[in-house]
Amino acid sequence: MKKVRVHLLISGDVTGVGFRYWTKVIAQSLNLTGYVRNADRGLVEAVFEGNEDNVKQMIEKCRKGPQVSQVNGLQIQWEEANGGNIGFEIRQ
Repeated sequence: MKKVRVHLLISGDVTGVGFRYWTKVIAQSLNLTGYVRNADRGLVEAVFEGNEDNVKQMIEKCRKGPQVSQVNGLQIQWEEANGGNIGFEIRQ
C-alpha cells in the first residue's frame, strides 16, 4: 500500500471546540502518524501520514469536523511521505 503525507490548513469555527482532540482520535483509529495544532488566524494545522486510502478518509472527515465545529475551508498540500513522525500528537 502506498504511503502518502498531506498538510492541511482548516478554517472556520475550529478552535476551542475540541477539533484537535477529535482529529487525534480519528487519526489514531486510521493508523495515521503526524500532528494537529492551532495555527495563526484561528486556523487548525494538521499533518497526516499513512496509507493513501486512510489519508484520503481523514481528509474527508476534516471537511466536516466534529459536530460542534463549522469547517469553512480546507487547504490541502500533498507532500513526500518521510516517516518522520511516530504516532499522532496534539502540538501546542
